[in-house]
Amino acid sequence: MASSNTVKAAALQQRLTAHAARWPQITEIKVRWRAGYAYIDAVINGDDEDDLQLCRLKDTGHPEMWGFALFTYSNERYEDNILPTGLSFGSPEDALDCAVGLYLGDPAS
Repeated sequence: MASSNTVKAAALQQRLTAHAARWPQITEIKVRWRAGYAYIDAVINGDDEDDLQLCRLKDTGHPEMWGFALFTYSNERYEDNILPTGLSFGSPEDALDCAVGLYLGDPAS
């Protein structure tokens, strides 16, 4: 039987993979789970050698409410951050939009 963390990570990966279809350059979303946090990376243009680290989501126990920390390349670490909604927590899709929008731009533009 799969652990609850494995199930959460798989569900999160499925949600984020579907949402990432907005960015054609993203060929894969990777979710790593560690100590109550989901670490989200993107594979760009099939280059699995150099994943784009995006964000860290903190599990709050609610599938629509996750704490948000952005990976900052200037400091090489995850830093708690605010989503465009003005909150430090939100849906996984909100977090992906914020992080990918910062690093790859808005696909609508």
